[in-house]
Amino acid sequence: MPVYIAAQALFDGFESVPYLWPLLKTLPWIGALLLLKLYFAGARNASERNMHGKVVIVTGGTSGIGEAFTRELAQRGAQIVLLTQHSLGDPFIVEYIDDLRRDTNNQLITAEQVDLASLHNIRTFATKWIDNAPPRRLDMVVLCANTQTTKTGKDGIRSTVEGVEVNWQVNYLANFHLLSILSPALRAQPPDRDVRILFGTCSSYLGGDLLHITQTSPSRTKSSKENTKPTSTSTRSPTHFSPGNAYATSKLALTTFALAFQKHLSSIKRPDNAPAYPRVLIVDPGLCRTPGTRRWLSFGTLFGLFLYLLSWPLWWLLLKSPEGGAQSFLYAAMEEKFSKAGVEGEAKVGGWFIKECKDRDFMREDVKDEEVQRKLWEYSEKMVEEAEKRGVVERARRKKEAEE
Repeated sequence: MPVYIAAQALFDGFESVPYLWPLLKTLPWIGALLLLKLYFAGARNASERNMHGKVVIVTGGTSGIGEAFTRELAQRGAQIVLLTQHSLGDPFIVEYIDDLRRDTNNQLITAEQVDLASLHNIRTFATKWIDNAPPRRLDMVVLCANTQTTKTGKDGIRSTVEGVEVNWQVNYLANFHLLSILSPALRAQPPDRDVRILFGTCSSYLGGDLLHITQTSPSRTKSSKENTKPTSTSTRSPTHFSPGNAYATSKLALTTFALAFQKHLSSIKRPDNAPAYPRVLIVDPGLCRTPGTRRWLSFGTLFGLFLYLLSWPLWWLLLKSPEGGAQSFLYAAMEEKFSKAGVEGEAKVGGWFIKECKDRDFMREDVKDEEVQRKLWEYSEKMVEEAEKRGVVERARRKKEAEE
């Protein structure tokens, strides 16, 4: 058919071919749209690594970028342990794992019920993981889970049962608590094992505010019912609170903690004196068409969702797919140079910031400030202690009510 049309245009003139001129005028615009789509799709991971037998813990692995990343690792033969808030008997998680096993031809995919909004739930899982002799194999921890509350109710402020603001809890404090307990398991891996911890962040950390931590000292606060601030051990809140600010602050805290955690891992001497360095990598996947982004763009309302659906072609063009966002995570998980750092004489052992499949510099220097890192760590330890105490009281109260 194309040969016939070309022959007709050549011998009978372009005017003889119906709709040819409109089509030729449209082609440059289609080409421009394709080029724009290719540009906004972001970089692609070109690194590969043998993942067979590798044990990987993943949070947020059932949707969005975490799901795409988990699927890629599963296809490469990794043993995946999904941390999910769903009950293990929930039809969704059962069907999801069955589908993932079938699609990737990998039966080494399991799940553990770990609600990141519950410090007690996190401690139960993590202590069970490390309570094993010899230490269980652990090659990678990937922290993809995050949330952002929308502005509903009283300024959009929501707290967990333990009295911690939801954005701060899920995006930061849950990761701090999980890794603090898993730290011995990470450091106990054989010295020749390439162990990596991947933190998922985003550019919103540039707007975060940790002044309520760095300018005050931890102090005891009110009960969970009275607690409406984004953090529970501070006597003052950030300079401005909103769901967006709470999200940005949690990502800033996560980025700061990631660098502090790398120093923590590298500073503890192994009993065998082997130079083993679990490596921390901080990944910014960019803006993607994930459920969280959709909720953010729609303001968590039905009318906002309607507007989002109307403008979906624009978001399709400007935002990456979840698979595109997973590329930087795959690069951080597989790039060989990160395994050689510290072994072949390179000074930098960890704490890389990955964006668009490249090692980049942080755009906020204060995340490297050791004094800020120290205050954040101490503040977080105090917060976990107080929140867990409130959790014990709340669980006892609920148990009593159930018995009555």
